[in-house]
Amino acid sequence: MKIYKLLFLFLFSSSLLLSCSKDDDDVIDEEVGKPGPDRNLEVEDFIYKGMNEIYLYKSYVPKLADGYFTTQADLNDFLDDFESPEDLFYNGLVYEHKVQDRFSFMTDDYIALENRFAGTSTTTGMNYGFAIHPNDDSKVLLYVRYVQPNTSAASAGIERGMIFNKVDGEVMTLANYGDLVQPENFTLHQAEFDENMDVVDLDKTYDLSKAEYTANPVYITKTLDVDGKKVGYLMYNSFTADFDAELNNAFNNFKSEGITELILDLRYNGGGSVESAVDLASMITGQFEGEIFSQQQWNPSYQSYFKENNPDRLVDRFNNKIRTGDLINSLNLDKVYVIAGKSSASASELTINGLDAWIDVVHVGQNTVGKFQASVTLYDSDNFGRENANPNHKYAIQPLVYKSANALGNSDYVNGLVPDIEAIEYINEYKPLGDPSEPLLAAALDDIKGEKKASYLSKSPEFEVLDEAGSDAPEFQKMYTDEIPPVLFERLDY
Repeated sequence: MKIYKLLFLFLFSSSLLLSCSKDDDDVIDEEVGKPGPDRNLEVEDFIYKGMNEIYLYKSYVPKLADGYFTTQADLNDFLDDFESPEDLFYNGLVYEHKVQDRFSFMTDDYIALENRFAGTSTTTGMNYGFAIHPNDDSKVLLYVRYVQPNTSAASAGIERGMIFNKVDGEVMTLANYGDLVQPENFTLHQAEFDENMDVVDLDKTYDLSKAEYTANPVYITKTLDVDGKKVGYLMYNSFTADFDAELNNAFNNFKSEGITELILDLRYNGGGSVESAVDLASMITGQFEGEIFSQQQWNPSYQSYFKENNPDRLVDRFNNKIRTGDLINSLNLDKVYVIAGKSSASASELTINGLDAWIDVVHVGQNTVGKFQASVTLYDSDNFGRENANPNHKYAIQPLVYKSANALGNSDYVNGLVPDIEAIEYINEYKPLGDPSEPLLAAALDDIKGEKKASYLSKSPEFEVLDEAGSDAPEFQKMYTDEIPPVLFERLDY
């Protein structure tokens, strides 16, 4: 059985796709994929045939129907109508109903993609967002959500809650804010809010440098004493498979400390490995081993094949081991608090939705992103696997291949999962993460204490958020799984 890498919005960003480096003797044909009178269409041909094979929404794209093109020449005429591989993929083959498919994507450098899946990126160490300036809607503020340890930002003294209005002395605006933080080195100019919520310049700058960094997603683990109850708090920022052992160790600590309540903070978690999500759910519970955690719906050809030949392939089940073979440290809880909101996607949503069929899940925060589909990495090879990929280029496609539902059939939450306790994280009211006074954590703790307030919506303005760090990364808000079967059909050969 071939192993492929799936991104699951259940989606962008990490599992057993290993970090690779380009061999010195790799020769890439620089003319591949370029328009011209004598175009080489091998990339476009691969893209079409991959989408024809396994795309979830294949039946909604007429030109992907089996037999639509009867000869290779007919197919080439179609492919040649598009200016580039990207044009073909996004404008010719991806289902145009964007509410359903917002997440299929492609890359011209699958090695960089694989590194990102493994949790490695080039960064200053800041996790940040951009928001509209409260006093001038043509200007932009950068605000810091958290800082990774042992990075340039940490060494410079940057902390959660800081805001910046200039980069290298230039005011951030709607026109330039993204470009200003692209260089490998840049200087941030700090500002602050005054009592009237005006932005005031501070005479303080921070020099930052980007470097390759592998982030441990198990960001904070601690045990709080709340009215005599031991409450575990876990901030988990990505379902990165390479750190499943660290996640399991965190739960071992919770077990040894005898926690009876758990608060899982996924507010900045955009997704990752489906297997890691299943394992996390099994760590929280433990009493449902072998039961259905989630169910899969593929395109009609694959769905029929699985039903007839391997029906168990259509479900993910609670289990008792992580991928290393180590036993899972389970808490056997029948209730969990999950902090989640506008940056929580794919595998985060899968975890919430999957658990909700079995235990009491108290969702604190805001609506989540709304991604319930998985995608797979397809390479240009006879069976679309990584082995023997075409050496002439580094293109790969990441089409959606199935959608997921929980054991009760709940799926299609295009508007996200709705919170039980609505609470907003206001930029000007940031507190240290994991501190009981931090507003979202405080909302969960209040419910545990039976002291729920009438509202957790501050009178402070909710700034209009434009963007967040990493939104241009291929793994942003994606979810993947490690196992799909061999392709069902021979690659089309006219």
